[in-house]
Amino acid sequence: PDFMEDTQAMKIAIVNDSLTAIEALRRTLSQVPGHKVIWIAPNGAEAVDLCRKDTPDLLLMDIFMPVMDGIEATRRIMQTCPCAILLVTATVSTQSVKVFEALGAGAMDVIKTPRLGSHSNEGTDVLLKKIEKLSILTKDFNRQGKGPRALKGADGSKTARASHLIAIGASTGGPQAIGKVLSCLPRTLPAAVVVIQHMDNGFISGLVDWLAMQTDLPVKLAKEGMQPEEGLVFVAGSQGHLVLTADGTFTYTSGSDKVVYCPSVDLFFHSVAKHWTREATGVLLTGMGRDGASGLLEMKKHGWHTIAQDQKTSAIYGMPKAAAESGAARQILSIHHIGPVLAQRIAARKYGNE
Repeated sequence: PDFMEDTQAMKIAIVNDSLTAIEALRRTLSQVPGHKVIWIAPNGAEAVDLCRKDTPDLLLMDIFMPVMDGIEATRRIMQTCPCAILLVTATVSTQSVKVFEALGAGAMDVIKTPRLGSHSNEGTDVLLKKIEKLSILTKDFNRQGKGPRALKGADGSKTARASHLIAIGASTGGPQAIGKVLSCLPRTLPAAVVVIQHMDNGFISGLVDWLAMQTDLPVKLAKEGMQPEEGLVFVAGSQGHLVLTADGTFTYTSGSDKVVYCPSVDLFFHSVAKHWTREATGVLLTGMGRDGASGLLEMKKHGWHTIAQDQKTSAIYGMPKAAAESGAARQILSIHHIGPVLAQRIAARKYGNE
């Protein structure tokens, strides 16, 4: 495929206890000249040791393995010898809680294990496209990422149209961070929340289900033609880029070839600044790269409140760092304080105390 021509060659490691999966991954990677498998580990414990000795550009990590699973291995690797980790597992749909726990520990993304057969190479192009994107993002990995700190601790009926919109953008480490923020928001929140998390569309439904377990607010997938509604959390799909239209409803756009991330935080934030006519707050959480920084700055210029996560509690201090450096964030806060601050500010504005 044409997309392989521009892929940066990478040193790649595989962590998997299935010989079939390992062979499928090896054969997939062999399609790109320059990619080199530097080592293979059958469990997380061996992967941690090998990573310290020979850190790869990209690590393809299974979740369920003997001795040490992929979640704990991801956590330890990101603390001691951080590198880009892509979860590659066959059990995504039935294990969404584990998947998002691993993403919260610092894994960059998740994809299904490719299946190689005599008549089809199911999932191989998807994996190679994912690696192509990660090859771009990992160029600045060592500069931007110091490894994560573990973060502790609806039906279809219409509700009132929101007078306040909270727009939240995140990438690497985002699910745990978003869950932490949402857990602090009250059921009676007089605002709508829209979440833009970099993720493949096949895993968005799992993210919606998982976030619903973290909050008292109803969580639903943002669909074409819907509008932000008070007391609801909407999660962007990634079949395209979610944006607000001039009439205040959701739509999806293809964006441009220059937009690396999907869904794009910047495109949504910019659309809010352009089309939202009421109050809004922008929040930019952990993630690699700069997506969301320019959009957050535009929201700030519009007169709205903007918040970026601090370095100490970010899994990867890339996106919020870009926002801080550009002056886009009016506040820089710990992940533990963002939710309470949002709840307090919106309540104060509702009752005219601010």
